[in-house]
Amino acid sequence: MSTNIDVNDVSHVLGELGADVETKNGSKIEVSLNGHKASFHRNNHSLPKAEVLQIRKFLETCGVSPEAFPV
Repeated sequence: MSTNIDVNDVSHVLGELGADVETKNGSKIEVSLNGHKASFHRNNHSLPKAEVLQIRKFLETCGVSPEAFPV
């Protein structure tokens, strides 16, 4: 699993999937997709493995198959 993923790239992919992505308090993003909501940390570094796993799980919960996203 790649862990050198930039949070801006993730935000872009989420937007392409139809998610509403909103920056909250400068350090978090709130994501709404297919009736589900989640918050993720926004930092200047690549995402840690735990955050990548959390995003993958969120997408799967939203009904997005792993083949449809590069996270």
